[in-house]
Amino acid sequence: MGATAAAVITDATVGRLWGGAVQDGLSGCGVRTSIFAVEPGEHSKTLAALERVLGFLETAGIDRRGVVVALGGGTVGDLAGFAAAVWLRGVRCVQVSTTLLAMVDSSIGGKTGVNSARTKNAIGAFWQPALVLSDLALLETLPEADYQAAFGEIVKYAVAMDGQLADRLEGHAEALLRRSGQELEPVVARCVELKAKVVAADEREGGLRAILNYGHTVGHAVESASAYTAAHGRAVAFGMEAAARIGVEMGMCDTALVQRQAKLIEGFGLPGDLPSLTAETVLAAIPRDKKGVGGRLRWVLPREMGMAQVGVEVPGETVVAVVRALLP
Repeated sequence: MGATAAAVITDATVGRLWGGAVQDGLSGCGVRTSIFAVEPGEHSKTLAALERVLGFLETAGIDRRGVVVALGGGTVGDLAGFAAAVWLRGVRCVQVSTTLLAMVDSSIGGKTGVNSARTKNAIGAFWQPALVLSDLALLETLPEADYQAAFGEIVKYAVAMDGQLADRLEGHAEALLRRSGQELEPVVARCVELKAKVVAADEREGGLRAILNYGHTVGHAVESASAYTAAHGRAVAFGMEAAARIGVEMGMCDTALVQRQAKLIEGFGLPGDLPSLTAETVLAAIPRDKKGVGGRLRWVLPREMGMAQVGVEVPGETVVAVVRALLP
């Protein structure tokens, strides 16, 4: 690694489980290592938490040859990655994923950041990791609810980008939910491959990368309306249901796709229990989506299984009708 020092940023739960092993491994390689833990959960993705992490990097003596190791799920990865991006105008970051969601999505692509008071991931930077490490053994300690919710993002890849992945998910849902390594490894690898290919072509989301936001316009609104208590994968699953119904209303896909997607989502127990929400609170949060341009949203909508279209303008009344139908 060639680092003078490593700062391991984690959360309190993951730190108790894996922090010691990671710290010992780095120290054993002759890297001066220190560890800092934030509270678990999305509420740690704030400017206040970022300030605390930056203060730790300073006291830990992380210079420009140092490295930040993000040990955890998406929250830790986003926060630690953003800290690495701005500390000394950028130091190396290594993403060590401990959740399935981070392995297939958030650790790849270089998006880092924190939430504003009203908008998810509104404050951040593109900062590509020097290394991403995803060891399926780390999933042994992942709570069942968190593991299950990650399939919202995995189904997203299938519906928006890869029909063959959809076939695999349909045929092996039970084994995947049992955490069969034999079935899980190729699924994780395919998701990584799909995202890495898109990011390589469009790092800063000028066009193609928007396809990765399938299900996220309504999904992020659900998270915001729930004060970030809704699990991201479950919110995305709900958002995909909304997007597919909007696609039908726009004449872009047929009801057979809506039904197949719904069966696929439900096969993984999603979206499942979401916090008590109303259509009005979710609708109020949609215009705050950070992907809007000039105050106008560009939707990602499905055309067929494995293919979605980006940059679609949808009439407001269509969005209102669909969200109200899903949240009567």
